[in-house]
Amino acid sequence: MGKIIISGASGAFGRAAAALLLDKVAPQDVILLSRTPANLANFAAQGADVRFADFDDPATLPAAMAAGERMLLISTARVGTRVGQHRSAVEAAVAQGVRHIVYTSIIAADEPGNPAIVKYDHRATEEIIEASGAAWTHLRDSQYAEAVAAAMVIPALIAGTKPDNCADGPVAFVSRDDCVATAVGVLTQPGHENKAYTLTGPDLVTIPQAMAMASDIAGKPIVVEPVDDDAMFAYFDSLGIPRHASDIAPDGPIPWSSDDMVTFGQSIREGYFAQATDCVERITGRKPKSLHEVMLAHKGSWPL
Repeated sequence: MGKIIISGASGAFGRAAAALLLDKVAPQDVILLSRTPANLANFAAQGADVRFADFDDPATLPAAMAAGERMLLISTARVGTRVGQHRSAVEAAVAQGVRHIVYTSIIAADEPGNPAIVKYDHRATEEIIEASGAAWTHLRDSQYAEAVAAAMVIPALIAGTKPDNCADGPVAFVSRDDCVATAVGVLTQPGHENKAYTLTGPDLVTIPQAMAMASDIAGKPIVVEPVDDDAMFAYFDSLGIPRHASDIAPDGPIPWSSDDMVTFGQSIREGYFAQATDCVERITGRKPKSLHEVMLAHKGSWPL
C-alpha cells in the first residue's frame, strides 16, 4: 500500500480523517496538506509527512503531491470558486502519480433536476476527477447531523421559532464522523474504485420532526414556521447573510450565502435528499449514528 494524501488536513473533516488514518496505517505513509502546516504539528510529531499546499497557487502543488498514490480531496469552502482549486489539485496529483482520488461530494450531485446550487461545484469536480485518468470514488454526503444539532438547533432554541422552506422533505441526516470513517475505509480497502456512494444516516427525518426531537431533548419549545423561498431569503437577509457566493467577504464572519441555503432547502422539499443507504455500514462495518444520538452529544452546547 502506497502513501495516502489528505488535502485540507487542518479543517474539521481533514483533522478527523488524519487521526483515524494514523490509527490504520504507518505514519510515514500519511501525507497531510495544509495552507497552515503549523496547525498540524501534533500529526507531524506522530511521524506524518506534513506539507504546505495552496490550491490557489499551483506552483506549490507538485512538491505537495509527490510520492502519493491515493488522495482524499476534501472539497474546499469557497462555493462558486472552488472548482478551479479542485482542478489544480487533481491535475497536480495525477501528474505526480496519484492513481486514486476520493472526493467529498454531496447527495444527488448527479441529478440534473436538483436545484441545490451547491451541487454544481461538486458535480463539476466529480467530472474533472473522472476525466483525469485516475480511479475515482465519490462520497456523496447527505446533510450533516452536526449542522442540524448546532447551527440549526441553537438559534431555534434561542428564538423559539424556526422559519423553514423544506416542508416535509425527508433527510437521512449523517454524522460527519461516519463520513470521515467511510472516507478512511475507502482509502484503506480495495474494491472502491470508480464508484459513487451516497452516505446517509439510518433514519429519514423531516426538518419539523428534527426540531420536535430537539425540543423534546431540550425541554424548550421550537415552533417551525413553514415559509416560501422568498421569505427564507428575507430571514437570511435579516441575519446579515450575503445573498450570493460572490458577495461573501473573504475570511469574513459568514462564509456561506443565502442562495446556497435556500436552494438547499428547495432540494430537500423536492425530495432529492430522500435516500437512506447502507453504504456507511458496508464500508465501516458499524451502524451510522442517528440524528438523536448526535443531538444528545451536542446538548451540552445548547442554550437550556
